[in-house]
Amino acid sequence: MEKIIELASLCSKAAKHAQDPYNMGVLEKFNGHAKVTGPCGDTMEFWLDVKNGKIEKISFITDGCTPSLASGSMATCLAQGKTIAEAKAITQKDILRELGGLPEDGEHCALLAANTLKAACENYEKETKTGSAKKTCDTCGDATCSAAKKRKEESPEEFADRRKLQSRLCRIKHKIVVLSGKGGVGKSTVAVNLATELALSGLGVGLLDVDIHGPSIPTMLGLENQTLTGTEEGLMPVSFGMMKIMSIGFMLRNADDAVIWRGPMKMGVIKQFLADVEWGDLDYLIVDAPPGTGDEPLSLCQLIQPLDGAVIVTTPQKVAAVDVRKSISFCRQLQVPVLGVIENMSGFVCPKCGELTQILPSGGGRKISDDMKVPFLGAIPMDPAIAQSGDSGRVFVYHEGANPTAKIMQEIIKQIIKQIGN
Repeated sequence: MEKIIELASLCSKAAKHAQDPYNMGVLEKFNGHAKVTGPCGDTMEFWLDVKNGKIEKISFITDGCTPSLASGSMATCLAQGKTIAEAKAITQKDILRELGGLPEDGEHCALLAANTLKAACENYEKETKTGSAKKTCDTCGDATCSAAKKRKEESPEEFADRRKLQSRLCRIKHKIVVLSGKGGVGKSTVAVNLATELALSGLGVGLLDVDIHGPSIPTMLGLENQTLTGTEEGLMPVSFGMMKIMSIGFMLRNADDAVIWRGPMKMGVIKQFLADVEWGDLDYLIVDAPPGTGDEPLSLCQLIQPLDGAVIVTTPQKVAAVDVRKSISFCRQLQVPVLGVIENMSGFVCPKCGELTQILPSGGGRKISDDMKVPFLGAIPMDPAIAQSGDSGRVFVYHEGANPTAKIMQEIIKQIIKQIGN
């Protein structure tokens, strides 16, 4: 009965693809493959059989709803007979247009299909060494790169370590660090929602949790039970849809274990997260940094240069906002551009009537932005739905996309991306 209701909500073309999907099943012979789980929990899997540079056969399966079936079916039809480059260029909008549209709450299924198709094409390129060859330090030829020359004061081991780090970072187009003057202001919430919104736009995104003593990213994404695997290339980040996630939380045997480390050990693991993790080619790396201006944020910002910028999160009251000045000064001393300040928990949104009540003194973030001459990105109210989403491992900006607070977040994220550009 539920499936009949879902089919009735689709236009005739989409309903046809959902009821009798094309190219559904598993290919026995294939040279391209990908399996992607979206933030909604639906999983889609694609197989490609590429010959003479074109997709001769393609198939898919999904455990999702009728919009997932329709989207997967249409994606395979659009990709059939295309070159890998043409198939990779198929977008969510292309699938929705050919289907005649989907209900608003099912449009994410078309994005999942497009992302899975793209991942399968990239897997084909990687396995067959076609497309653009992987750039290495020995084949790059960029004499301006910091990894190109050995410094006089460096030992061979130090040069090799620095080169390894730079070879990872040069494959990441943009890098953003999320900072706060103190803990408990919602920095991780901002980092998770920023990364997810970017990934939902079809971009390759990495999310690095460098909060060694309080890693919250695995919980906020519902990944507490995930563990890490390794290859000859390095540690493999945990996949979440089209995002790649790394956190010290994945290395703890028990979620209640405390990380009791001195500075050198913390510095070592931060470097390992950057140099030994197989991030691959990314459009964005979002880094959730520890609070304050101590050893960990300092080492992070020095290792990951050049950074596109820092987003600084605060709560509105003076005792929290005053620490923003220190964070801004910290960025300026390290020559890290400040993309702007976000004032989180700026008033309380009543879940029944929607009225905004100022619990904490408001305006601290905006005042300091004006005083320090940095952009004020916006104020996010204290919404119970944000806390519920984080505790349940459901990304707020995705699962509560129609919520007015989610709209505020989306506008803030647009401002951040606009500053960086393409």
